[in-house]
Amino acid sequence: MRKTLVVYLMSGPETPALAEAAVDAGADLVELGFPFSDPLADGPVIRRAAERALAEGMRTGACLELLAETRARLPETPLVPMTYSSLLEAYGWERFAEEACAAGATSLIVADLPAGDRPELRRIQLVAPTSTDERIRLAAAGTDGWLYLVTVTGTTGARDDLSPALAGLVDRARRATELPLYAGFGISTPEQAHAAAQLADGIVVGTSALEAAEKGAEALAAYVESLRGALDGAAVPA
Repeated sequence: MRKTLVVYLMSGPETPALAEAAVDAGADLVELGFPFSDPLADGPVIRRAAERALAEGMRTGACLELLAETRARLPETPLVPMTYSSLLEAYGWERFAEEACAAGATSLIVADLPAGDRPELRRIQLVAPTSTDERIRLAAAGTDGWLYLVTVTGTTGARDDLSPALAGLVDRARRATELPLYAGFGISTPEQAHAAAQLADGIVVGTSALEAAEKGAEALAAYVESLRGALDGAAVPA
């Protein structure tokens, strides 16, 4: 069974072309970061990318326009905006959900919105090693399509080793849902991708993808190809 590769890119003028390069190189799903001035879940690389995007004028409306442009380039690829609740509060929860859907979003991630809050908002839920079994069950019951496993306690960013907490989190999540489990935060190298995919159904890569994207579409494609190869090596027959 093919393991899913999710690549995170910050919204910016070059993002549609970068997203297309990533998908051509083997990414299955693209998260589009909507920049926020106080991204509590994000480490320094994604914070800097958000600051650049804001300086380029990437506010919520502009990000939705960019989402539509990316959708035009990638008509079949799942595209998932990742944002924070303060942006949706300012823009309007229902308005954002409707306009994101119209622009081509297949789901939504709101990094700081707890499971159980705003249950009417269709979104992918996140759980972490510190989540209780009750919280994992609640998130799994309300998640949209797959459950996002945050492998570490802390912010996004590359780590030297895969989190040892992932195996236990996968085990607890599997008892709560039959939906796919994708692991993210702290996965950056092909070796870590391979190890994570032996436990989970897919991986999410952000920080290192952004670092590659800063060097251009060709560098991003080469990085994504290295991850795709590692994941395909971890795949097992269905």
